[in-house]
Amino acid sequence: MKVLISLREALSDDRLLGQAIAGESWAIWRALLMASMGETLTAEERELFTLITGRAQEPEERVEEFWTVAGRRSGKTRAAAVLGSYLATCIDWSECLAPGERAVLPVLAANTYQASRAFMHVAGILQHSPDLSALLEGEPTADAIRLSTRVDINIVPANFKTIRSITAIAIICDEIAFWSIEGSKNPDKEILAAARPALATTEGPLVCISSPYARRGELWANYRRDFKPDGDPLILIANAESKVLNSTLPQRVIDRAYERDAAAASAEYGGKFRTDVETLLTREVVEAAVDVGVIERAREPGTRYYGFVDPSGGSSDSMTLGIAHKEGNRAILDVLRERKPPYSPEAVTKDFCDLLKSYGVYSVTGDNFGGEWCKEPFSRHGVAYERSTAPKSELYAAMVPAINSGRVSLLDNERATNQLIELERRSGSSGRDIIDHPPGSAFHDDVANAVAGAVFQVLGKKGPMVISDEALRQSAASPRARVAMPGASFPQQFRH
Repeated sequence: MKVLISLREALSDDRLLGQAIAGESWAIWRALLMASMGETLTAEERELFTLITGRAQEPEERVEEFWTVAGRRSGKTRAAAVLGSYLATCIDWSECLAPGERAVLPVLAANTYQASRAFMHVAGILQHSPDLSALLEGEPTADAIRLSTRVDINIVPANFKTIRSITAIAIICDEIAFWSIEGSKNPDKEILAAARPALATTEGPLVCISSPYARRGELWANYRRDFKPDGDPLILIANAESKVLNSTLPQRVIDRAYERDAAAASAEYGGKFRTDVETLLTREVVEAAVDVGVIERAREPGTRYYGFVDPSGGSSDSMTLGIAHKEGNRAILDVLRERKPPYSPEAVTKDFCDLLKSYGVYSVTGDNFGGEWCKEPFSRHGVAYERSTAPKSELYAAMVPAINSGRVSLLDNERATNQLIELERRSGSSGRDIIDHPPGSAFHDDVANAVAGAVFQVLGKKGPMVISDEALRQSAASPRARVAMPGASFPQQFRH
């Protein structure tokens, strides 16, 4: 690689990047970006650098990895876009490329919508720079920017399979705290393991930016290992509150967030990892509960089945159904159905009712979605709909120990397994624990909710109490029993 112009010079030139992060409110970011490129800082800039890295001295050589743990609205996405724009236009990478080869700067996130935010910042920066805009080959598309520097900037799904077979000059990983973690099918650790070799020939930086969340995953692991004065000098980690990095952020916005939920606000604006969030189920435990190869169980004569439905309006969330029965002290999941949107709620309700009745279930329990909306369409198809008296968190709270103790037999359903593993417990603003899927549009729990509801119908209700003949004789002979219940007769089985 050949540096054509330093980042300091580019940030000082209005024809290059001078207007991208101009002004006093961006001073810390400019110092941090220049330090990541190995440039020497002034005494004033070094003081700002030390404030958010804990290190007394900048690296003075280009870092291999640059991690930023910062609150919301801190400017981290735009700062990463400025660094990406610089790397793609102000450095000559041709000596790292084979004849005819083009380098890539991929922007990764949990989903393409999130990745598009950083990508749009890059596009805007390049288009509004008088000199850098001349390097654009055609107009940027929704997911690609092609430059005459032989560099393509692309939105790439954060997947360890799709990041391979490229030569990257840098990789931007946006909101990495909210990627799937170890135990999932596509964990952040495997994605980064697949991404780093793409940087081997160019020695470009891995740039990871995120608001903090739970103390798990690669963001937490790297922060814990290298956010300290004696951390790896080529792995630069910054951590700051939103207000420190963006002095224009209204303090009242932050204050109100802390009033609503202090634990959440400490991460969203305080830049601190949450200590009130924990995962509930490991992949090993959930997979041990799965009957491998069993997709669905046929109805067994003489068995009582229970159903639980998680309804939806048909436009965003899935509508799901779980059917289960009891064997001893175990819950056996027999049916798990999911209808993904878009769909007709009326048609899906009919299908689910037909399935329920085929298992002898004429009364199904469901959550409170839509209030009384569900009762009428289910009733029209011959099934009574009862609104669950237990909220979703309570269903999960009852299911988790049952799975951990081996009292649940699950079906071989990958979506159910993944959603169960992603469940987490966090403290709510009221002081009560909330069990739910992680925040973010990439996570869902519709299938897991159907599993939990069905298990709760089986194990959460008190089953039949069996009283032996001997116990009945002793009870009848007891003076207390004769006084308390004169003339009482006991059946062998009853429900309480």
